[in-house]
Amino acid sequence: MSDILVHTEAGVMTLTFNRLARKNSITAAMYATLADALEQAQADASVRVVLLQGDETIFSAGNDLGDFLNAPPAGQDSSVFRFLRNIANFPKPLIGAVCGPAVGIGTTLLFHCDLVYAGDNAAFSMPFVNLGLCAEGASSLLAPQMFGYHRAAEALLLGEAFYAEAALEVGLVNKVLPPSETNAYAAQVARKLATKPLASLTETKRLMKKGQQALVLQTMAEEGEVFGRMLREPAAKEAFAAFLEKRQPDFSKV
Repeated sequence: MSDILVHTEAGVMTLTFNRLARKNSITAAMYATLADALEQAQADASVRVVLLQGDETIFSAGNDLGDFLNAPPAGQDSSVFRFLRNIANFPKPLIGAVCGPAVGIGTTLLFHCDLVYAGDNAAFSMPFVNLGLCAEGASSLLAPQMFGYHRAAEALLLGEAFYAEAALEVGLVNKVLPPSETNAYAAQVARKLATKPLASLTETKRLMKKGQQALVLQTMAEEGEVFGRMLREPAAKEAFAAFLEKRQPDFSKV
């Protein structure tokens, strides 16, 4: 069975992380599937809304580090950056349904969703600094805008988890629900949106985003260049080695 389930019904394309044995960690192949699905949804007039969801116990543990180390992103044309550009440029309503941990890109992709619903077990984290890396997905721009600078600095510099009620308070999520109800509620909202005029949905979204869309893409590209450079530097190598060896990293010499 595919690690990304793609299902389209009644104007809604649902993309489901389906790799529970690996905590829905995302491989290059999964990024390619997601990027392709978003392109398909954009081109298909019968698709009016996209819903991205995980399991009620976990959304995504972020990048599959083994896959990531074996085949690191090779520039802006790699599948992960193609996915990020596609989600940032997606013109139709995009809904996220998040339960359990949402790590790294599992959180940053949510900045590009129009509506986000979270289970009360949701735990968001952006631990890039702890891996010797930098923010990605335009989160260095969008997190300070949404959270305020100091809360964004806390999330991005410390890299520690924050939970559903805090995410609701800063505006990352629209509503907190029991985990068993979250995906179904998000699907209900998606179906409601799918009954509305597509041109009205896309033009309203375009007008809301047009003031900074170019800046989002510029920031995403700059982050990607820095991320790629830092991935080859000693701090990241130590962080990944420590992760694989199940020990605390030692950054005292980097």
